[in-house]
Amino acid sequence: MARYGMVMDLRTCVACDACSAACSIENQTPFWDNKFRTKVLDIEVGTYPEANRQFVPTICMHCEEPACVEVCPSEASFVTKDGFVLVDYEKCMGCRACMAACPYDARYVYTQENVAKAKQLYSEELSQHLVPHVDKCTFCYDRVGQGMDPACVSTCPEKSRVFGDLDDPNSEVAKLVSAGVAKPLRPELGTKPKVFYIL
Repeated sequence: MARYGMVMDLRTCVACDACSAACSIENQTPFWDNKFRTKVLDIEVGTYPEANRQFVPTICMHCEEPACVEVCPSEASFVTKDGFVLVDYEKCMGCRACMAACPYDARYVYTQENVAKAKQLYSEELSQHLVPHVDKCTFCYDRVGQGMDPACVSTCPEKSRVFGDLDDPNSEVAKLVSAGVAKPLRPELGTKPKVFYIL
C-alpha cells in the first residue's frame, strides 16, 4: 500500500496560482467566495535592505497523526486505509472543531450559500457539494485512484510540486525527503505531515 506525500519546491514557485485554478475546477471549490483548498502565500523574508519575497503554497498536510480527526465528534473527518485524510460530507455537522484543531489552517466551511451557487454553476446532477460541510484538500483522491497526479501537480508550469509514494525509495518524493532536502512544516507539533518543503 502506498503512503502518498507531496514536496513543494519554494525555489521555483512563481505564485502564478495555476494550482489554485486547477484545484477549483477539479473540486468545485467556492472560488467566487475566495475559498480555496490550495493557496499560495506571499511572505516577506528577511529585513531591509536584504528583504525578499517568498511564495509558499499551502494545502492540507494529510498528517499521519491528524489533530482534525482526533477532535471530530461525528467521525466525519477520517483517514483512509491508504493514508488520505478526508471528510464525509454527509456526516459533517459543521461544528468547526477540526478547523480549530488544524495547525495549518487548511480547512474552510462550504456554506449553504456556496452549495446553492455550486448547484447553479455545475447543475445539481454534476455538483460535488450537495450539503454544507467543512472542506479541504483531498490530494485529489479520485484522480490518484485512477493513476493520475493531483490536479495542482499536473498543472504547475514550474513543476514546483512533486507527488508520489513516500515508501517507494525510487520515487522522487521519497528521495527528496530521505535526503533531508525537503522538510515538513512545524514537525514539533507531532502531527507527522506528509507535505514537505524545499526552502
